[in-house]
Amino acid sequence: MIRKFDLIVVGGGHAGVEAAHSAARMGVNTLLLTNSIDGIATMPCNPAIGGPAKSQLVKEIDALGGLMGLAADATFIQMKTLNSSKGPAVRALRAQSDKHAYSAWVRQYLETIPNLTIYQSSAKALLFDKPSLSSYEARVTGVLTQLDEEIQANAVVLTAGTFLEARIFSGDKFDSAGRAGEKPSLGLSPKLRDLGLKTGRLKTGTPPRIDRRSIDFSVLEIAPGDDKLSWFSFLPNRPVRTQYPCYITRTNADTHQIILDNLQKSPMYSGLVEASGPRYCPSIEDKVVRFQHNPSHHFFLEPEGLSSNEFYLQGCSTSLPIDVQWLMVRTLPGLSEAVITRPAYAVEYDYFPGIQFNHNLESKFIESLFVAGQVLGTSGYEEAAAQGIMAGINSALKLKNQSALVLDRSSSYIGTLVDDLVTKEITDPYRMLTSRSEYRLLLRQDNADQRLTPIGREIGLVDDYRWRAFEQRQARIKKEINFAKEVQIDIKKANVENKAGDKLILAELIKRPTTNTETLDLPEIVSISDKEKLLLIEKNIYIENFEYPFEVDTEIKYEGYILRQTEQIQSLEKLEKMKVPQGFDFRNCDYISLEARDKLAKVSPQTLGQASRVGGVTPNDISVLSMLFTKAKSKQELQEV
Repeated sequence: MIRKFDLIVVGGGHAGVEAAHSAARMGVNTLLLTNSIDGIATMPCNPAIGGPAKSQLVKEIDALGGLMGLAADATFIQMKTLNSSKGPAVRALRAQSDKHAYSAWVRQYLETIPNLTIYQSSAKALLFDKPSLSSYEARVTGVLTQLDEEIQANAVVLTAGTFLEARIFSGDKFDSAGRAGEKPSLGLSPKLRDLGLKTGRLKTGTPPRIDRRSIDFSVLEIAPGDDKLSWFSFLPNRPVRTQYPCYITRTNADTHQIILDNLQKSPMYSGLVEASGPRYCPSIEDKVVRFQHNPSHHFFLEPEGLSSNEFYLQGCSTSLPIDVQWLMVRTLPGLSEAVITRPAYAVEYDYFPGIQFNHNLESKFIESLFVAGQVLGTSGYEEAAAQGIMAGINSALKLKNQSALVLDRSSSYIGTLVDDLVTKEITDPYRMLTSRSEYRLLLRQDNADQRLTPIGREIGLVDDYRWRAFEQRQARIKKEINFAKEVQIDIKKANVENKAGDKLILAELIKRPTTNTETLDLPEIVSISDKEKLLLIEKNIYIENFEYPFEVDTEIKYEGYILRQTEQIQSLEKLEKMKVPQGFDFRNCDYISLEARDKLAKVSPQTLGQASRVGGVTPNDISVLSMLFTKAKSKQELQEV
C-alpha cells in the first residue's frame, strides 16, 4: 500500500517538530518521519533553551504560534535572565531544561495535533519527478523508507540534523553514526548531489557527562536561578516549578598540560577530521591552544534532569580519547573522583550551503523540497527550531498556492537568521548572535509578540485564546505607557531632585538612567487629585501599578533611540522593495566588480536589499545595480504601455 500525505517532514529534532506542528496546524495533512518516536525533540547536547540572541528566537517562535517556548516553560528546572545589568537589547532568558521531560512533553503535545501523523522509520531516499514547463531541475514527490516503503507527498521538509553521511570521533576511534548509539542517514545527500545540490562538511561536538554521586559540590561555586521567574511563552498562567542550581568549576594548569600533551590524539589536530567546527562554541582543545594566555576556562555543571544522575559539563566539548578525558576531568575542582557516564565525542556530517535555497527555505533547483536546521549549516536547537517553523509555514503556504512568508531583518531575529543563511557563504556552523542584527534594540525578546503575533494570526497559527491574550497584553502595555506620560509625581515622596519644581511627569523620571520602573511604588509617589483620577479613568489609562514595568521602562527610556532606528529602517526600505528584474544576468553585468558578479550569480537575490548583504558586494556595486534596475523597470513599463 502506498500512503499519500500533503507534506512529509523528515527528522524529529527541533527543526522537524516545529515544521510538522506549524504545517499541521495550518490544515496540511502532515507526516513526521523520525528514526525514534521516543527521541522526538531530544537534547543530545546542552539540556538548555535560550541564551543571548537565542531567547529572541524562542520568543519569536512562540509569538508566531510555535511550540518551543511552551515546552521550555513546561519542563524547566532553572530559569535565569542573562545580561540583566546590560541594555534591553541584549538581555536574554535561559532555561536549564529537564531533557527527558522536554522530549516527552513535545511528543505528547504533537500527538494531540489534528492532521499530524508520526511514524517511526528513516528515509533511505527522496523520490523525484521531472517537472514540466518549470525552471526547477526536479520536483520532490515523496520518500522511500529503510523498509522500501514508498510514501508520496506534494512537498518534503528535510531536517536531518547531524545525520547525513555522519561519523562520530573519539581520539582515533570513529564510527558511522549521527549521534552516539544512533545510525546515520546514508545515501540521501549523494543522491541530492546528483540532482545538482552542493554539500559541505561541518563538525560539532559534545562534552562528557558526569555521575552526580561522584561530584564534590562543597567546593563548587553555586549558580542559582532567578528569584523572580520569567517565561518564554507570552501565554498567561505559565507553570511555576521548583528550581535547581547549576555549579561552576574551572580548568587549571594541570588540565591544560594534559590537553597539550595529548593534542595530536584529537582528530581535529591529527587531521582525521577536516570539517569546520562551531566558531562560538569551540572544543576545550581549541580554547587551550587559541587562548594560551588564559590560565583558566570555566565549565558549568548542569543537571540533565530530575530523573537522571547525569550532569552535563558545559564548555568541555572534546574529541580527545576516553583515557585522556578521564585524566582531564579529574584535574577539575570538585571532580577529582568524577565518574564519566557518557564520553565526549565529535560528529562530522554533510550540510547544504544555504545560498542554494530561497528565503522561503525551498531549494532553487528541486521544487517543493524545503530544508531546515543543522543540515542548512546552523548550530543550536533554537536556530533549528526557527528555521523549522518557517519551513513548515512556507511548505504549507506553497501547498495552498499562497505567497511565501519571508520575514525581513527589521522584523525579527528569524528574518536575520534566514537572510544570513541564504545570502552569505557559511563556512562554519552558524550561531545566532545579537551582534548579527542591525536592529537589535527594536527586536527585543519582550516585544516579539507585538512584532509577529499578528502575522501568526493571519496565516492561521495563532488561535483565538492566544490572540485574546495578545490583545489584552498589548492594550495593558499601551495603557501603562500613556499613564506614565500623563501623570505627575511628588518629587519629595519619590526622593528625587527636580530643578524645575516640586512636580515631575512620571515618564521623565523613568527616562533617568538610575530609575528602575520595577521598583517604583505608584500609589506612594504619584501626585493626583480625585478629579484628575476620574479623567484618567474616563480615558481608560488609569492604573494602580505597573504589570509590565520592563516593557514600559524600555519604551520610555529608549524612545529616542527606537525612533532613530525606526527611521533608519524606513530609509532602507527602498532597497528592500526594489526587486531584481526578472532574468537579470549578474554574471554578465560588466558594470560591477568580478567578485560581485560571481557572488550574486550564485545567490540570486530577489531584491536590491538582499544583494547588498551578499559578501563581496560593495556600496558602489549596489549604486550601479540600483540605476540598472530602475532603468530596466522603466523599459518594461514602456513596453507594457
